[in-house]
Amino acid sequence: MLIGIASVQLGASIAKTLFDEVEPVTIVWLRLVTSAVILALVARPALRGRSRADWLVVLGFGATLGLMNWAIYQSFARIPLGIAVTIEFVGPLTLAVLGSRRMRDLAWVVLAGLGVVLLGLERADLNLAGVLFALLAGAAWAGYILLSARTGARWQGLDGLAMASVVATVLLTPVVVGGGGAGLGDSRILLIGAAVGLLSSVIPYSCEMAALRTLSPSLFSILMSLEPAAAALAGILVIGEFLSGVQWLALICVVAASIGATRSRPPIHEPVPD
Repeated sequence: MLIGIASVQLGASIAKTLFDEVEPVTIVWLRLVTSAVILALVARPALRGRSRADWLVVLGFGATLGLMNWAIYQSFARIPLGIAVTIEFVGPLTLAVLGSRRMRDLAWVVLAGLGVVLLGLERADLNLAGVLFALLAGAAWAGYILLSARTGARWQGLDGLAMASVVATVLLTPVVVGGGGAGLGDSRILLIGAAVGLLSSVIPYSCEMAALRTLSPSLFSILMSLEPAAAALAGILVIGEFLSGVQWLALICVVAASIGATRSRPPIHEPVPD
């Protein structure tokens, strides 16, 4: 699980080093193409006999996957990596709190809100568009979590994820082509984009699947709460994005709120296909 977390944030930090040369959407597209091709070859999804509901679920899953990746990379291009992922994490945190009916869990919302407010105290590193893109990515992440469960209930193994990656790639292709496809003729950009796809999609997905065979869902979710801290460390090590003391405190508030909300969340059963 820790390898997967480190891999996805390393991939994000490497992707950000290319934003002066190509548009973020191009790197997102290359990432999705890489994961779609590899996952399709590994899973070899069975397409015959699928119901209309099966396709609607995987289409929605693919749309949220594409939106989540596109929005967070737009955020990365405008604000530091650690701050973007911290704000993005408000999405799954809100979902975790909504899954509970205990009034005391509102404390976790307050703690996370305090973290976001603390980020606003130092405006030098913040860009309104970057913050809004991170919030959009967080909302898409929450939708991704919900649709992931439904997709897993209808599609076996990696079939649903492979098809969702294909859908996300297809949806972003007109955006990339409309922008002229800058950078796609550069072999170096293509290789780095493929590496980002491996680091940010293929390796993390594989690690998460392996981890879920032995970890409880609650422990899995708690470990996922380390994502903002991992993003901040990757930002420091790869691209020299150092955070202030107040920003680290904000990050800790959001991580602590996520862990607390996860620990107090009641078990969730996978939905049964209609």
